[in-house]
Amino acid sequence: MGRIRVLHAVTVSKSLKLMKGQLSYLKNLGYEVSVISSPGKEIDTFAEMEKVNIKQIKMAREISPLSDIISLIKVIRYLLKYRPHIVNTGTPKAGLLLSVAAWLTRVPIRIYTVRGLKLETASGYKRKILLFTERIACLCSHRIIAVSESLRKRIIELKLAPKEKIVVLGSGSSNGIQVSRAQELSKMNVDINVEPDSFKIGFVGRITKDKGIIELLQAFRNLRKKYQNIKLIILGDLETGDPIPDSERRYIETDPNILFLGFQQNPFPYYKFMDIFVLPSHREGFANVCLEAALMELPIITTNATGAIDTVINGKNWFYL
Repeated sequence: MGRIRVLHAVTVSKSLKLMKGQLSYLKNLGYEVSVISSPGKEIDTFAEMEKVNIKQIKMAREISPLSDIISLIKVIRYLLKYRPHIVNTGTPKAGLLLSVAAWLTRVPIRIYTVRGLKLETASGYKRKILLFTERIACLCSHRIIAVSESLRKRIIELKLAPKEKIVVLGSGSSNGIQVSRAQELSKMNVDINVEPDSFKIGFVGRITKDKGIIELLQAFRNLRKKYQNIKLIILGDLETGDPIPDSERRYIETDPNILFLGFQQNPFPYYKFMDIFVLPSHREGFANVCLEAALMELPIITTNATGAIDTVINGKNWFYL
């Protein structure tokens, strides 16, 4: 018998960073590892770093029936050709398409890693569709890995899967933080144009409504009415899925008191410019950025939302919003 073939799948290529180190670790144990991902600029770098093959199959992040059917057919064809022994899916769309395809092609071991529930902030027919698709993904999987305890509880509350089918590894997180590596990365020299005597509020993450950016900007406006010498540092991409209003987008891009630095592959050197870290998220799987901020010894303000509440200790290094 040849080596055991393990296939991982994510919808968005940026999500590959959540598996950094995991795939090379499996390879060193003797597994044959492959990845399915939507196309993206991060793929070549990740493939070289982890020494794995990546099959690029476009998977729409939002609900798109025709595109999803085409993607499902392509995934089934690939599974029939590659014949993996284990499939581990992550991100909602990959979780659905790969779980269904793996069930149809009778992959022996099917794992669904839940890194958050998009349905938590959805409403109406969209929420009903997302509930249905999550249940299908869970039903087609032998085991479900929730990346936080609050996420596990939420999955059970929503009756997406029975509790005996769901596991949280350790204390949670998609991949944790390698402390020594993070400390090394934090020493890299970066320079930003900000007054050293100003009070700096920091945010790291996708710039979407779900991340609480609208609330953060409103709070910042209110603070600016009382205190002049404060700045807002934002690291992250302006995304087309769950977008913020154009007026808020322009505010981020044009206000001189906001330092909009875009997506940074290595955020650690930027934490040292912040005096406090804020993540007003409406939902998470497990908020790794709070761990990063805590490692950089920053006080944290976040919410008691799913996946955010697990990352901090109330009254010690954070406060509820």
